[in-house]
Amino acid sequence: MQTVIPAQPATLIPVVGTDAAFPVRRIYCVGRNYAEHAKEMGFSGREDPFFFSKPADAILYIPEGDTGEMPYPPKTSDLHHEIELVVALGKGGRDLSVEEAAACVYGYAVGLDMTRRDLQGVAKKQGRPWEVGKAFDHGAPMGPIYPVERTGVIDKADITLEVNGTLRQKGCVSQMIWNIAESISYLSGLFELKAGDLIFTGTPEGVGAVVPGDLMVGAVQGVGELKVKLVA
Repeated sequence: MQTVIPAQPATLIPVVGTDAAFPVRRIYCVGRNYAEHAKEMGFSGREDPFFFSKPADAILYIPEGDTGEMPYPPKTSDLHHEIELVVALGKGGRDLSVEEAAACVYGYAVGLDMTRRDLQGVAKKQGRPWEVGKAFDHGAPMGPIYPVERTGVIDKADITLEVNGTLRQKGCVSQMIWNIAESISYLSGLFELKAGDLIFTGTPEGVGAVVPGDLMVGAVQGVGELKVKLVA
């Protein structure tokens, strides 16, 4: 069917070890999913998981080994890094059991949930949605997807982020309050999940501000490295 305006192309993420790409449908993000990060944000304990979203076109794809450039976003003076393991779903469903949820995982990637913390803080205080703090252009840098057949199930991998060579964030996927399968299961009670969905699974402690000129190097054991330089 002819469109009245040009249709936007799908967001495609290359899959490691293949000539194929993963078409992104939706991006869900798990909030405060590491205990120490929850504490640094003023929370603690195993509260029910909560989620927010980013648009698929917020992805800034960076090939592994390359250094990508992320423009510093407008209307903020407090941009924060949050390094995360990203899960790609090869299938979905509703009201999935934990076992069914685990079987939905197609693969993994390294991602950054970049956050305009000052705008997010204002939204929190006023009881407003977080989109202005989370869902902005280029706000989801990520690398290629590693199929689970290549990595195995990831449940104990180290996760780190350095800024200009200084370690800022360090944790382990095993420290998640809600593990990957539990998060997928819970999320499937809120939305019908489908193949093509991405889930940013949360960040360990140590989030902080970055400025133009800073180089962020994030890594997840077994899933490679992500290099992002902020530019004015």
